[in-house]
Amino acid sequence: MHHRGFFLHTFEDFISRRVPVAVVGLGYVGLPLAIHLGRHFKTIGFDINSQRVRQLQAGYDDTREMEGDELSSPNLEYTDDPTTLALCGLIIVAVPTPVDDHKNPDLTPLIAASHTVGTHMSPGTIVVFESTVYPGTSEHVCAPVLEKASTLTCGRDFWIGYSPERINPGDKQHTIEHIVKVVSGQNSDVLDLLADVYGTIVTAGIHKARDIKTAEAAKVIENTQRDLNIALMNELAIIFGRMGIDTLDVLDAAATKWNFLRFTPGLVGGHCIGVDPYYLTYAAEKSGYIPHVILAGRRINDGMGKYVAEQTVKRLIKNGKDLSTSRVVVLGLTFKENVSDLRNTRVVDIIQEFQSYGIETIVHDPLARPDEAQKYCQVELVDDPTGRNAAAVVLAVPHKLTCDRGMAWIASCASQDGLFVDVKGAFSPAAAAAQNLSYWRL
Repeated sequence: MHHRGFFLHTFEDFISRRVPVAVVGLGYVGLPLAIHLGRHFKTIGFDINSQRVRQLQAGYDDTREMEGDELSSPNLEYTDDPTTLALCGLIIVAVPTPVDDHKNPDLTPLIAASHTVGTHMSPGTIVVFESTVYPGTSEHVCAPVLEKASTLTCGRDFWIGYSPERINPGDKQHTIEHIVKVVSGQNSDVLDLLADVYGTIVTAGIHKARDIKTAEAAKVIENTQRDLNIALMNELAIIFGRMGIDTLDVLDAAATKWNFLRFTPGLVGGHCIGVDPYYLTYAAEKSGYIPHVILAGRRINDGMGKYVAEQTVKRLIKNGKDLSTSRVVVLGLTFKENVSDLRNTRVVDIIQEFQSYGIETIVHDPLARPDEAQKYCQVELVDDPTGRNAAAVVLAVPHKLTCDRGMAWIASCASQDGLFVDVKGAFSPAAAAAQNLSYWRL
């Protein structure tokens, strides 16, 4: 296993805990990964956010994805000291890859992480990327940064791999070990070693991709496909809305066919489905092709918050409400139900649209952190939205905590003849009618 430069570590080095594994970036992806690795290998969890590291050391995860007892393991150490990366033979980078204001890939966190890793890693290290990127990023963007910072040569003194994350925040069933893991490596030895390491923590199976670019492309189309399917449902919701047909009733009927794929309309935000397609469209346009279908889906999904607000406003006017004195309660701010993550939430679009009409908007979310709501969304959260006599209550994010309070609680936020906007159809029209509320959903 000698590649001109340095020896590649063996699986035995890691499983015997002689050589540690590192995870760089302890967010929604990196933390669960570090915890699972820590059950089998000596693992170092590194993050530049010292406050985050101190929380994890104290047994608290503010993303609420992992419980206190899962956080501590004798083989897992949390640190904000990058010099510890020099001890590790395998370094897995799991940092966010957002888009900028122009919807272009923002590789700043990934490049910064690559620079930190390159500065501190030892010869013979394998660096694996898990972040969503466009095909070619690991080899043509990250590897040169690693080389420059380390003064080592990729493919001779260190090696790279790519294994896309498939974490689904808030999902307690599809956890790391239960999702097939795609792995790729710079050469067959790296690929086999990564398959062994990941295969130790993943029971669902390992898929060895032909090469790194293939694995990068696979990741970026997973969420693009989902984005397009939801975009179709959103467009159908707009069409059926004009025809006076209930979309969910239509889907119930259509879903009785054996090969009908059941997706539902809604807001598409977050740091995966609402972002990943832009990585693909960026790469496509660089190659000289305009991806019409993908961009059309993005346009529809990005416009749904505005559509929901407009439909609400139309119904308020129809009900004889004076917009200048009306108040709306919005329930839920996070990018999806049962998570606290606010990144790229599209609920903000609903709120901003209401505010553009001069409507007072009150926002409640039992999971979102008030300081983050202020920072990311410029939104002030209220603890108790009841008794507000709102002309409309918009259930934008059906958190279990909110839905469990029931329809009567939702009605207690509204005026006597108020409107209930149930964006994702969590309640029935009959339940709303029983509380004297008119009802609308996508």
